[in-house]
Amino acid sequence: MMLKLNRLFFALWPGEAQRRACDEAARELRLKMQPGGYLSSPERYHITLLFLGDTVSPESEQAALRAAARVKSAPFALNLELASSFRANKKIPWWLGPRETPPGLTQLHERINEAMLSARVLPERMKFVPHLTILRDAHLPLPVTPIRPIAWNVDEFVLLRSRLDQKPMSYEVLGRWKLDGDGEPPAPPPQKQLGLF
Repeated sequence: MMLKLNRLFFALWPGEAQRRACDEAARELRLKMQPGGYLSSPERYHITLLFLGDTVSPESEQAALRAAARVKSAPFALNLELASSFRANKKIPWWLGPRETPPGLTQLHERINEAMLSARVLPERMKFVPHLTILRDAHLPLPVTPIRPIAWNVDEFVLLRSRLDQKPMSYEVLGRWKLDGDGEPPAPPPQKQLGLF
């Protein structure tokens, strides 16, 4: 039985100011380095938090939406300060990313992952390397290159569906959740001291 294609993933979804700044950085790097390939569309910019798979069932999709609504994490500042690339066979993607991953981003990734496992939605096992892809199919790798920092105050995360049936491919936002708490469990009540009488 053929499983229906339904590619879903949790992501950070930039605002318009961040999209414009990332697009400017991408165009400057392309002009300077002449890497070939093609620029990613700014409308598709995102940072993947957790990939759920290519054939997520309707039941798992609904379970993921319910579980995501229970994720509690604090907003955080994210600065995109570097550009570099991954080696992926002959196709080389270029990306923008932080110099260091903010603790708030690591926490958010972990809490979404925990929520999915609790809901029996099994994500793909991938190393979490936060990055925003700006160019695909480059003919040469990009060494780590500083860029003009792009400030991003992250206060939400989204669940996206890849619309591979559309040309060009686009993303559909299925759910959007605010980061409005630190998600730390409340401190236990103090224990009463039992005196000896």
